[in-house]
Amino acid sequence: MANPRGIPDSAVPLAHALHMLRLTGVLYCRADAGAPWGVDFPQLESHMSVPVVLSGRCVLEVAGQRHMLEAGSAALIPRGTPHVLASAEGVRAEPLFDLPFEQVGERFERMRIGGEGPRTQIAYAALCADDALTQRLAAELPTVIVVDGADDEEFGSFRSVLRLMAREAATDQLGGDTVLARLADVLVVQLLRRWLSGADAPATGWLAALSDPHVGRALSRMHADPAREWTLVALAREARMSRSTFVDRFTSLIGEPPMRYLAGWRLQQAHAELTRTDAPIGQVAGRVGYSSEAAFSRAFKRRHGTTPGEARRAMRVGNARQPAAGA
Repeated sequence: MANPRGIPDSAVPLAHALHMLRLTGVLYCRADAGAPWGVDFPQLESHMSVPVVLSGRCVLEVAGQRHMLEAGSAALIPRGTPHVLASAEGVRAEPLFDLPFEQVGERFERMRIGGEGPRTQIAYAALCADDALTQRLAAELPTVIVVDGADDEEFGSFRSVLRLMAREAATDQLGGDTVLARLADVLVVQLLRRWLSGADAPATGWLAALSDPHVGRALSRMHADPAREWTLVALAREARMSRSTFVDRFTSLIGEPPMRYLAGWRLQQAHAELTRTDAPIGQVAGRVGYSSEAAFSRAFKRRHGTTPGEARRAMRVGNARQPAAGA
């Protein structure tokens, strides 16, 4: 894997992981709120929520934490945890779906809420994080990441992405959903990049392993090419370590041996593909390294407690029963 210009060798695997993030199902909202105001956001399973304060200020409350967001601040709520945005502490928050909104496009809404007090403009994106790598990353992140008072140059990049998202969401152009999804990727990567550059490096766990200059290389290769017939020798060679040293280092960081991690990663990725595509089960099995559909089905059931076909049918039934947003 080539080293992107300006990125230290130890950061390349983590940069590669960020590059592989995939976010879909984008919903973009721009709110103009006058104090007093408050919005209560429900749990959004498998979603990342991103509020960005364009002007004014507001309070973000999530999981017992309270953050003041000034103009130029942004937050990432990686697991869709319920949260409140309000003009000040103690203001009554209305449930999100009880508030009036203007439907500008299929995925773009505008809201004007609150009273006649000082005004705040907020851009808000709800992003579906349903692929295996993104879900693994979200599980390792804190409940909320706040980037405070970004400088003019960095805030300008946020605004540029948000402006493009608003333009795509408000029009019905060919490929608009794809463009929105890619812009959402960029927005989240911007926030994660800022947080990771300033955060204390975790001592253990998946992010620590990705940041490790040796184990991270092997992880990146597993993620990028799960169907390859990996062996411990091949993985250790990617990590530029002896086999025993690699196994010890990998296990101490991740909490499980390399080949067990690889097996779990393959089946996690297969589950995500089965539930979001119509690809034949045998084809999905081959993409994650199984030459036999029967062997894949047995391994899948041991891991997930259900067969591949049952997992796909359960997801389709769940989607059919799920009410539309705001219903």
